[in-house]
Amino acid sequence: MGIILRYLACSFLYPLISAVPINDPFREWHRQSISKFWHISDLHLDPSYHITEDPTKVCFSSKGFPASDPGLFGDFLCDSPYQLIESAFRYMKDVDLEPEFIIWTGDSPPHVPIDELSTDIVISVISNMTHTIHQFFPQLPVYPALGNHDYWPQDQLAVNACEVYEAAATLWAPWLHSEALATLRKGGFYSQLIKPGLRLVSLNTNLYYSPNKVTVNVTDPADQLQWLEDTLEMSKQSMERAYVIAHVPIGYLPYAKNTTAIREHFNERLVDIFRNYSDIIQGHFYGHTHRNSIMVLLDRQGKPVNSVFVTPAVTPIRSVQEQYSNNPAVRMYLYNSQDYGLQDLWQFYLNLTEANKEERPTWRLEYAMTKAFDIKDIQPESLYKLALEFEVPQSKAFQKYFNYFMVSYNDSITCEDECKTVQVCSVRFLDNESYSQCISKAALFNA
Repeated sequence: MGIILRYLACSFLYPLISAVPINDPFREWHRQSISKFWHISDLHLDPSYHITEDPTKVCFSSKGFPASDPGLFGDFLCDSPYQLIESAFRYMKDVDLEPEFIIWTGDSPPHVPIDELSTDIVISVISNMTHTIHQFFPQLPVYPALGNHDYWPQDQLAVNACEVYEAAATLWAPWLHSEALATLRKGGFYSQLIKPGLRLVSLNTNLYYSPNKVTVNVTDPADQLQWLEDTLEMSKQSMERAYVIAHVPIGYLPYAKNTTAIREHFNERLVDIFRNYSDIIQGHFYGHTHRNSIMVLLDRQGKPVNSVFVTPAVTPIRSVQEQYSNNPAVRMYLYNSQDYGLQDLWQFYLNLTEANKEERPTWRLEYAMTKAFDIKDIQPESLYKLALEFEVPQSKAFQKYFNYFMVSYNDSITCEDECKTVQVCSVRFLDNESYSQCISKAALFNA
């Protein structure tokens, strides 16, 4: 533990390295009725990251495996060095896209062995990331959600008040109202009216995460499900719209067959609640998987009713068993400032190999979703039609989507057969019955 603390104390002494802003090619979106916000997730700061002759000692997050090609801005077997996170925030600031706010969907500490961390260290890392965000965006509202690594031991988030929830409430008090801070202290979740008629709901879905032993056999951990229904009902009665943010997403994982990100019975409960209030929810925003994916929530009759987005990570880490990783990424959403409907998604990324080679972090636009896929907006109907395109054999749209899933990590990697089935079923089917039918249908077709 002492080693991580020592690295943490020294990791913020590197000089600033400016990123190169893009030439904004989307002037048509610069209309009075269009507003924007940033989404960042999975920063996973590894304060131990440093260049050394021994590749097994570059970072604690590689867990003793040799770093593949370490450079100033990181390595694909390591979590983020501070320079990488700083370069992302510097780019977001310098590109000056006039955001209204930032959503931050959790996970600041690194993937390191349990004995390298403690509650105090986890809080220290969250504090450092919070202060860094304040430094770069002193006037911008930020709405965070806790991640499964924002706790010690990791994944075991509590069902009642605890040190981490109290620390988060203290750190995030400049951004949140007293009512939001009260539920954050109690259970790690909150809601807040962030615009006239727009409520942000920040859930602690880590309570439903399979590795969380604290919530095994607990029907409604921290009474969050009842609170969620009450909150959405209040919003409906007040004629509000809602954005839902959380760390661990709903639905099925796009890379693991028959596997929900949270426990399946909690997934069924959340899908049911979100269907009931789909008329006021204007978007879902998650992190956790480190990859870039979309989902479309269908109502019980199969009509698309909600757009669901999982943003890729800033950290580039992958396990040694994985075939691919992701380049570091941050994201911007465009929304209608009248009804808060989502209009577009702009994905920005850093080619990590190139940045390390040039010792310069050239962040750039990876894609704008409406242009990349020739859709008019990112509303549920548009995403549903796109999802149907993905299912076509040899779909060029799907191969493009899969490349963006990896954040342009390696465009020679393809996703076919069962890989594609798992991906496309996860996009359209978020409940057990419809997802299982999709998987079974594909198995019969491919038999």
